[in-house]
Amino acid sequence: MQSNNPQSNNPLHGVTLEMILKYLVENHGWESMCDYVDIRCFKFDPTIKSSLTFLRKTPWARERVEHMYLKSIRKKL
Repeated sequence: MQSNNPQSNNPLHGVTLEMILKYLVENHGWESMCDYVDIRCFKFDPTIKSSLTFLRKTPWARERVEHMYLKSIRKKL
């Protein structure tokens, strides 16, 4: 039986921005993340907290981080 939930095919459904950041830091590191998304909060004294604050206010940067996450998890499959 097929689900009527439109989110069922969304790989980001149920994944928080904090979970995404922690995954990327653990698997790629801040330097690699900065290479992919060139933002100050990844370059200078990076923390999860400062990154969350910035990404929640900056849609284009959040989209790039989400894209990096999706690329990363697809490679592991």
